[in-house]
Amino acid sequence: MKIKAAVLFAPQTPFKMETLDLQGPQKGEVLVKMEAAGVCHSDWHLVTGDSKHPMPLVAGHEGAGIVAALGEGVTGLKVGDKVSLNWANYCGECYYCKRGRPGLCETFFKTNKAGFMPDGTSRLSLNGEPVRQYCALACFADHAVVPRSSCVKMPDAVPSSVAAAIGCAVTTGVGSVLNTAQVEPDASIAVFGAGGVGLCTVMGAKLAGARSIIAIDPLESRLEAAKSFGATHGLQPSDSVIDQIFEITEGRGADYVFEAAGSSAVQELAIKAARRGGTVVFSGLSPVDSTFPLSGALLVRQEKAVMGSYYGTAIPHEDFPKFGDLYLKGQLPIDRLITRSYPLEQINEAYADMLSGAITRGILRFD
Repeated sequence: MKIKAAVLFAPQTPFKMETLDLQGPQKGEVLVKMEAAGVCHSDWHLVTGDSKHPMPLVAGHEGAGIVAALGEGVTGLKVGDKVSLNWANYCGECYYCKRGRPGLCETFFKTNKAGFMPDGTSRLSLNGEPVRQYCALACFADHAVVPRSSCVKMPDAVPSSVAAAIGCAVTTGVGSVLNTAQVEPDASIAVFGAGGVGLCTVMGAKLAGARSIIAIDPLESRLEAAKSFGATHGLQPSDSVIDQIFEITEGRGADYVFEAAGSSAVQELAIKAARRGGTVVFSGLSPVDSTFPLSGALLVRQEKAVMGSYYGTAIPHEDFPKFGDLYLKGQLPIDRLITRSYPLEQINEAYADMLSGAITRGILRFD
């Protein structure tokens, strides 16, 4: 079938609208009519070249839509189901999957990284030449063929824009609090970066019952947004920001510090912001070759723990519906995260707005 898609042909170039050929779903695959796709910074890393990836490709890893057709052997879904798309498809049988860590699945790691489906090929092509599928999804198109494990059935009452956000930002941010760090009530929290993932981290901290939630971001608009989601304090970066965090936390530092910006310099700050015995969680995607100095003596002498959180340490088929239910109960105001919708043809404008801070979270709509 012919589809409309936003294609990235090379780093440092804009997305370009193209008509592509999309093969139908093969064994174990699902055709999804896209309804919403998130404007996420992770896809922008492809544009800048910070994330190295073969091209041309269709990006987009935060999406939701309606099941349009099922490939051979697909169970648990029917045509017409609303699904949120999981960008870390998994086999269910490898070492990590059997230990409740499907985001680290070793079976499909190489094909995902190459932009292929699990069988090592793409379902997309242009003039007979293959076009890669980012995360085996390629949400920046009006239809997508995806692996069955990438489809999580969602309650019909959950809007597609919310279901899309659950597929990445919400699960990454809220999951880093509830799953990775397992924050307990009455804790003090600092969150560096108040973009989509950072704001969802704030939401997760409030849900966990944190006593103080400190958001740090250079943009005043994002700090105001963080406060609307439960942050008790908003700080802009400065030479005194660590001192300010210590003052707010009775001179100790935060119990839990989350770095959601994907910046080496900010990661170094995050470690300084944690109290002795505190926990630091990195959830922002950094450039693949980035590093920063880390003092082993500091970790030992102050017993600080540094953790990575990939996709919120989530089990998508369990966590996505749970987050959807929490939204419907009014405990996760995900809809307020989304400040503007765009047609797919305005994708470059949407990313310009994201970079300028004009939007909190943008959504590409296909209706």
